Amino acid sequence: MMLLVRRVEERLSSLFSDGEVPGFIHLSIGQEAVAAGVGSALEQKDTVASTHRGHGHALAKGIELDSFFMEIMGRDTGMCRGRGGSMHVADMSVGMLGANGIVGAGIPLAVGSALAHQTRGNGAVAVAFFGDGALAEGVLHESFNLAALWKLPVLFVCENNGWSEFSPTSRQFVANVRDLAGAFGIESEQVDGNDGEAVALAAAAHVEAARAGGPRVLECITRRVRGHYEGDPQKYRDDGDADPQSDPLARSIARLRAAKVSDTDIQSIETDLMSEIDAALSAARAAPPADFRAARADVYSPGSAA
Repeated sequence: MMLLVRRVEERLSSLFSDGEVPGFIHLSIGQEAVAAGVGSALEQKDTVASTHRGHGHALAKGIELDSFFMEIMGRDTGMCRGRGGSMHVADMSVGMLGANGIVGAGIPLAVGSALAHQTRGNGAVAVAFFGDGALAEGVLHESFNLAALWKLPVLFVCENNGWSEFSPTSRQFVANVRDLAGAFGIESEQVDGNDGEAVALAAAAHVEAARAGGPRVLECITRRVRGHYEGDPQKYRDDGDADPQSDPLARSIARLRAAKVSDTDIQSIETDLMSEIDAALSAARAAPPADFRAARADVYSPGSAA
């Protein structure tokens, strides 16, 4: 799953540069272990609310690759008929409540979904992904409060990549998410967000705790390799900001080799995934573009006769 997210986003970067992807895109390259690790702990009935950097979350929740590419490339056969694009990928059939272009806006959606799960008694969990740039948003504090008051089955996952758009998080928020969670009586844990196995183990424990009743917070320390958006010149970052040792894929491959998995088997995973990506991209390119005339059909309710 980490490799799938990486290769899909690398392809999206090329598509964007070539003008095949409309609008802006925000890539999560370097953060794949969070999406894959948390996704591995979820069931079909569970729900996820994502961020503007949500491609990995969507893929890890089970969105089909064909409809994913179609949506981001503005095709009428996309999961949202090409109307949502990169920042609003959503598919209720797999529990993907949607990516979101507004910082922190997915958090209360997950809390509402958790309330629905609790009310229906379906044993499902809701997950709210958010970045450290959302820590100062009032809606996060309000959501912590309601989740704790009502003991909702929700896991708050903070992808702490050190940046709030173009500024270090230390210049945006004076506290930390675990202390904030503690103020509301919510149990929390910090984990190495670039270690896929560590994230998966922690997520499994916290998801089951939330499923039993009560919110949890998981802070994943990771790294944003690319800029805030594709094309961001990143003049605010130091040239030495890169740390190749933090790459989650390289670390996972090293772990596989240490476990005596052959390079041939590792390469076969890559070959299979690239074939899937190529096929999905071909299908997206052949699909009809979104119909602008029908775009408002789901926005305004039909008028009534006077």
